[in-house]
This record gives sequence, C-alpha cells and structure tokens, in this order.
Amino acid sequence: MSNNKTMPVSIRILDKDYRIACPSDERDSLIKASIYLNDKMNEIKNNGKLIGGERVAVMAALNVAHELLQLKENGDTKTDNTEINHQLASLQDKIEYALHEGRQLEL
Repeated sequence: MSNNKTMPVSIRILDKDYRIACPSDERDSLIKASIYLNDKMNEIKNNGKLIGGERVAVMAALNVAHELLQLKENGDTKTDNTEINHQLASLQDKIEYALHEGRQLEL
C-alpha cells in the first residue's frame, strides 16, 4: 500500500447503503468486491429459499469462499497466500463490523 489515507466509501448491498472506511488505494477493489457480493446475495435472495439478510450474507460468504478455495486449488490465481489471507481478513472485519453496528443487512 503506497497510500494509507483512509476515506469513507459508499457501497450498496441488497438495496441498503453502507459507508465503509477504506484506504484510498483499495477503493476500487472494495467497490468491485461490493458489486460482486451484491450480485451473489441477490442471486441467493431471489432463489427464495432463505429468509433474512444475515442468512443470505452467510450463504454468499460461503459461496465466495468456496470459489476462492477452488481457484487456489486449481492454481488459477497469481496472488500469493499471504495476500489472499490479508484480503479475506480485511473483508471479514468489514462484514462483521457492518453486521454488528445495527444488523443493517436484515430484511
């Protein structure tokens, strides 16, 4: 990270807005991740088998983690394990914070 200045980034997941503190050099990556997560969560929600935002979030997280593990096992990723672990830990912290700060994901 060459620029550690933290700035709030607005993202939208399941028709709810969130402001996430994010280093400015990770802004684009966070936005791409939020779009991907939103798509996954909407896909799960639209299947109609799960009720409640928290359950949808958990299933989406499991799906994304499964996809990541498949990429790692197949050697399709050029990112080393340390960087992947760092990014996953950062994303997990942000998700836990959002869930803890008011259960904003519940439908």
